[in-house]
Amino acid sequence: MTNIVIAGVGGQGSLLASKILGYLYMSKGRQVKVSEVHGMSQRGGSVVTTVRAGEVVRSPLVTPGEADMLIALERLEALRWHYMLGRGGTLVASTQTIPPMTVITGTGVYPEERPEGVWLDALECARKAGSVRAANIAALGAASAFLEFGREEWLSALDALLPEPLREVNKKALLLGAEAASEYKKGSTSTGTK
Repeated sequence: MTNIVIAGVGGQGSLLASKILGYLYMSKGRQVKVSEVHGMSQRGGSVVTTVRAGEVVRSPLVTPGEADMLIALERLEALRWHYMLGRGGTLVASTQTIPPMTVITGTGVYPEERPEGVWLDALECARKAGSVRAANIAALGAASAFLEFGREEWLSALDALLPEPLREVNKKALLLGAEAASEYKKGSTSTGTK
């Protein structure tokens, strides 16, 4: 069973990311269940989706400590949902910050800590690709370095699920994210850190 949690802020595209992952696992003949929790997404609130894939999947819900991977599209969301990761699980997170309302109004402070994991500037990857709206796909690209699907499978999924005008920019973002994760993996191999 593979359990993946995708966390972000409303409008960042966590639902599309879960749809792409679900499509990829289904293309491998796995049973897939996806769960979406929108929360206050229309007000910039936290949005979390789960993707579970395996021979038989009875429930779409991932319980705390059970996730094999957490893909966080925003820095605070990585911290907020980190408890979902299981032992040996992988965090792939964007360095992008979107201050919540408590920080904007001055009643809260944006936390500085960052859990251990693979951090990338997904927003910058998306900018380089041609659209900041592709940051979610850049983060997926980074996650692709730790998942079983080949590059062509990822690109085919984007062809299948995105309208034609959006495909090229998202493919570029995916590849830039994958490159960022590849650099991380080289660094962690040479230094022995994760």
